[in-house]
Amino acid sequence: MSWKKDEDTDELGALMNLDHSVVLQEARVFNATPIRPRQSRLLLAKIVFLLYRGDTMTTVEATNLFFSITKLFQSDDMSLRQMVYLTIKELSTISEDVIMVTSSLMKDMQPKSEITYRANAIRALCKIVDPSMLAGIERFLKAAIVEKSGLIASAALVSSLHLFNSAKDVVRRWGNEVSEALNGKSFSSNTSFFGSSSSASQSKVVSTSSIVQYHAIGLLYAIRQHDRMAVLKLVQSFSGQQSKGSGGWMGGGSSSSSGAALRSNAAHVMLIRYAVRVMENDPSLAPTLHGLLEEWIKHRSDMVSLEAARAVCQLKDATGKQLTAAVNALQLFLSSPKAVVRFAAIRTLNGLARTAPEAVAPCNVDMEGLITDGNRSVATFAITTLLKTGNEASVERLMKQMQGFMAEISDEFKIIVAEAVRSLCSKFPAKHALFLGFLSGVLRDEGGYEFKRAAIEAIVDLAKHVGECRSVALGHLCEFIEDCEFTKLSVRVLHFLGEEGPATARPTVYIRHIYNRVVLENAVVRAAAVSALAKFGAAAGADAALQRSVRVLLTRCLDDRDDEVRDRAAWGLRMTGGAEGLRARYVRDDSTFSLAALERRLVEYCADPQAAKRARFDLAAVPRISRAQEEETRHRVRMDAMDEVLTGTAAAAAAASAEPKPEPKAADAAAEDARLQYAAQLAAIPALAAFGAQPLVSSQRSAELTEAETEYVVRCVKHVYERHVVFQFDVANTIAEQVLEQVEVAMESDDIAGVLQPVVAVSIPELRCGAPATAYVGFERADCDAVPAAAFACTLRFIVKECDPATGEPEDDGFEDDYSLESVDLGPGDFMQATYIPESQALWEALAASESVESFALSSFASIEECVAKVCDLLSMCPLEGALKPKSKAAHQAVFTGKWLGRAKTVARTRMTFQKGAGVTMELAVRSEDPAVSELVVSAIA
Repeated sequence: MSWKKDEDTDELGALMNLDHSVVLQEARVFNATPIRPRQSRLLLAKIVFLLYRGDTMTTVEATNLFFSITKLFQSDDMSLRQMVYLTIKELSTISEDVIMVTSSLMKDMQPKSEITYRANAIRALCKIVDPSMLAGIERFLKAAIVEKSGLIASAALVSSLHLFNSAKDVVRRWGNEVSEALNGKSFSSNTSFFGSSSSASQSKVVSTSSIVQYHAIGLLYAIRQHDRMAVLKLVQSFSGQQSKGSGGWMGGGSSSSSGAALRSNAAHVMLIRYAVRVMENDPSLAPTLHGLLEEWIKHRSDMVSLEAARAVCQLKDATGKQLTAAVNALQLFLSSPKAVVRFAAIRTLNGLARTAPEAVAPCNVDMEGLITDGNRSVATFAITTLLKTGNEASVERLMKQMQGFMAEISDEFKIIVAEAVRSLCSKFPAKHALFLGFLSGVLRDEGGYEFKRAAIEAIVDLAKHVGECRSVALGHLCEFIEDCEFTKLSVRVLHFLGEEGPATARPTVYIRHIYNRVVLENAVVRAAAVSALAKFGAAAGADAALQRSVRVLLTRCLDDRDDEVRDRAAWGLRMTGGAEGLRARYVRDDSTFSLAALERRLVEYCADPQAAKRARFDLAAVPRISRAQEEETRHRVRMDAMDEVLTGTAAAAAAASAEPKPEPKAADAAAEDARLQYAAQLAAIPALAAFGAQPLVSSQRSAELTEAETEYVVRCVKHVYERHVVFQFDVANTIAEQVLEQVEVAMESDDIAGVLQPVVAVSIPELRCGAPATAYVGFERADCDAVPAAAFACTLRFIVKECDPATGEPEDDGFEDDYSLESVDLGPGDFMQATYIPESQALWEALAASESVESFALSSFASIEECVAKVCDLLSMCPLEGALKPKSKAAHQAVFTGKWLGRAKTVARTRMTFQKGAGVTMELAVRSEDPAVSELVVSAIA
C-alpha cells in the first residue's frame, strides 16, 4: 500500500507526521458518492495508526467517525471491508451507540456471505455486542463454531473465548458445539441452527482445521476449568490415541471423543499443560498422568515432545526414572539441525540443572559440543548449564571458553553468565582466584548497568563468604569505581567498602580510593563516600592515627557545595569523636527496619488525622530484621527474576519450590506486612473491632483443616491479642449445586481450667461455589497470667439448599447439616511474636538468672535440619542467621529470638546431635525478661 504515487515517498515518515485534526477533516471522503475504495482504505489505516500511537479521541469525534465509516458497508471491495472491520473494533470502545451497526454485521454473518466477511464480522460483532444482547446472536455463533470453514470456526471460537469473561453462563451452554469442533466429526440435528425445521435429519460437516482444534481446546478448558473431573476427562479423552487406539485412556473412552484425534500440535501442547494442572491440583492422579507424559515425550512432533519433557522436568515430585526419560529426549534434541529446538532443549536442561544437576550430568558431552554453536544463545545456555553440572576440575576449562565469546553475546546473556558464576562462587570457593579474575575482566568490557551490577554482586558475594579473597575482591572494586559510569553502582561499591574495609589488615588502602570519589564525583557519590569514610573512623578496631586521618578528611568535606554531603560529614565527625555507645548504636548496629512494616505503619499513622495529636510516631514499635535477612530476601527476589529469564515463570516456580525456603516465622518484610494486613482486616469487622484496641501479637500461618479435594475446604488462621484469641476460618464450597447458609464453626475446648471463654462468633450468611468466605470465633483469656494450652474440636455447621448451577437461584427449603474438621491446637508458641533482636548475645548474658533448660530425645526425626525446622515452628520465634541451615549433619547450634506477647524479650538456644537410628538429641535453653516465660517456652516442645 503506497500513500502517494511518488515511489521515493517515505511511507513510515508520512505515518509518523500524521496530524490528528487533518485526518478527521479527511474523513469527509467516507461520504463521497460513489465510494472511493482506495482513498477510504488509506484513511482508515491512518485512523488506526493514530489510535495505536496513543492519540486521544473524544467521544463525539469517535462517534461521528464511527457512523461515517458504517456507510462503507455499501462497498463490495474486500480489502476495504477488512479495514472497516478493524477500525470498527478499535473505535467501539470510545464511540457511543455502536450497537447500531449490529444489523450490518449480522448481514455479513449470513451463510451466503463471503467466508472472509463472515469471519471478520463475527470478530467485530463479538467485540461490540453487549452481554445482555448475546442471546440474540447465540444461534449464529453456535452455527459458526461447527462450520466447515476453519476461518469461520476459528473466529467464532476465539470470539467466544473473549466473551467468556463477561457472559460465562451463556458461553457454557455452547459446550456441545465446542466439543464437536474439537473432535472434528459430524453430528445430526432435526432443527437447523438458523431456526428452520425439517422432518429429515440434517448433517453438519465440522471443520478439520488444526487451528480450530487449538482454539476449541482452549475454550473447552475455560468452560470446564472449575470442574476438576471434567478437565481430567478432557485430558484422558485424547491421551491414548497413539498406542491405545480410539477407545480412550485405560479403555474407558468417551462418547464425545470416540474416534477423535488431536491433529494440532499446538492443541497437544495445551493438553499437556492441562494435564500438569490436574496433577498439581490432585496429586492422587499423578501416577496415571505421569504415564501419559512419558507417552507424549515419544510424540512424533518436536513441539509436543519438548513440551512433555519440559513438563516432567518441572514437576515437583518427579522420580529419577521419570526425569531420565525426559532428559534422554532432550539429549537427542541437542543435536537437532534446528536452532530453535536446540535452544528449547538446552534451556529446559538449564532449569533442571539447578534442582537436579545429577540428572543432567549425562548430557555434559553433548552440551560441550554446543559451546561453539553458531547461535550464541544456545552456547551461553550450554556453558551455564555445564557450570552447574560440572565438577571442580572442569570449571577452569569452561571459564576460559566462556571468556572467548563474552564480547559476542548480548547483555541479557552476559547477565545469565554472571549469575551462573555467582552461584559457582559458593559451590567451589577454592576457585575464588579464577572467578575473581573472570569477573574483574568482564567489568572492564563494554556493558549496560544490569550486566555490571550482576558482576559486582558476584564479587561482593565472594568477598563476604570467602575470607581469603576479601582483600583482592575489594581491590578489584576499588579499580572499578575509578572509572564507573553508573552512579548506583558506585554507591553500592562504596557502601560495601565501608562495611568490609575497616576489618581488613590495611584499611588505609581503601580510604585513598574512597576519598578520590569525594574529589571527582557527583553529589550522590560524594555523599556515599563520606558515609563510607565515617565507618572507617568509627570501626571497633580503628587506632587513634587512623581516626585522626579520617577526621581530617571529613573536616574538608564540611565545605562541600552540596548540603547532603556537608550533613553526612558533620554526622561522621560526631560518630568518630563521640562516645563508644553512640558508635555502636548508629554505625555498628547490624539491624535495620522491616521496610514493608515501616511503610504500612506510616500510612496508617498519616491516614488517622487524630494520631498526630495524640502521640508521636512510635518508631520502636516497628520490628527490626538483620541485614543478613534483608540481603537474603533481596537475593531470593533476584534469583526468582533470573529463573523467569532462564526457564520461564513455570520453571521458576518449580525451582523455587526445591531451593531452601525463607526462614519461617522470621520477622521479615513479608511476615510483618501480612500481620498488619490481618490486623486491619480484623479491625474492620464490627464484632471484632473492640479487640483492635490491643496490638495484634501474632498471626500464625494458615493450617488446612480438610483435604484439598473435599467438598468443603477449610483453613484456619490463629490471631493472638493480649487478652483475646481469634480463630479465622476461610471456607470454600466446591459443590456447584449447593448454596450454604448460616455457615458457622462450632469449637469445643479441652481447656479444663477454663482460661479461655468464648465471647463472639461471626458466621457466613451465604456461601456459594467458587466464592470463599470467612467465619470467626473469638475467645477471651479470663486469666491474663495463665497461658492456655488446649485442643479444639471443630465442626462446620450450616443449612444446605439445592440450586440450579445455571441460574444460581437456591430452593426455598433446606436442611441443617454439619461437617467434621481437623482439630486446632493452641500452645505457648502462639503467644510469641517472632522478632529479630540485634543485641541477642548481650541480652543472653544479661538474663542468666532467668534461664530454663530441658533435654529432649527426639527419635522421630531423620535429620537435624528437619528437627530444627520443627522446633522453629513450635517456638514461633525468629531464627538468627544460619539457624535453619546446619553445616554439619552430626551437630548443630541454633539461636532464636522473639518477644512474649510483644513485650518481654526472649532468647532461645538449642544444641542438637544426630545419630543414625537414635534420632536427634536436643538441649533447649531459654532466657527471658519475664522469668515465667522461660519455662512456658520450654513447655512448647514438651
